[in-house]
Amino acid sequence: MKTSILKTPLAGLAGGLALNFIMVLTFRLLGFGWNGGGILLDPSIQSHKLIAVWTQIEPLPLIVSNPAPIITGLVLFGIIHAFIYQWLAPAWPQGIKKRAWRMALLVFFLSFLFWEFFTPFNQFGEPILLICLELIFWATIAIVESFVIAIVSEWKPAEKER
Repeated sequence: MKTSILKTPLAGLAGGLALNFIMVLTFRLLGFGWNGGGILLDPSIQSHKLIAVWTQIEPLPLIVSNPAPIITGLVLFGIIHAFIYQWLAPAWPQGIKKRAWRMALLVFFLSFLFWEFFTPFNQFGEPILLICLELIFWATIAIVESFVIAIVSEWKPAEKER
């Protein structure tokens, strides 16, 4: 698979932007609510420790108090994911769907599933049902990011007619 020098970083930039956008739709709008009050902050079902970390204990998470470095970091992760995709894709079957699904599974299992197990479950005592909801959010994020990376990476410009 031969790619231009700029194609992989461009795929990663697009994937990172998609990752951020889907995080806003899932975690921000549905999970935490735009102004609080989302299901992930509902004190009747959520761990009080997790709610305190996100809303009360100073310093608040950067994604709440100063999101720019986190948004930028997530775009950088998208670029890293694109380089991983370029490295592994030649060993995978041809086709955007086949490669994107493999990349999504890789990102989901190595990053997001580990995160949910180690932090919300382990450190914050988050209830299993909310972790399952978050895993659905993370799966959606991994799928969208991976498909964007695969589409941009596999895109071939039309041949010019002579």
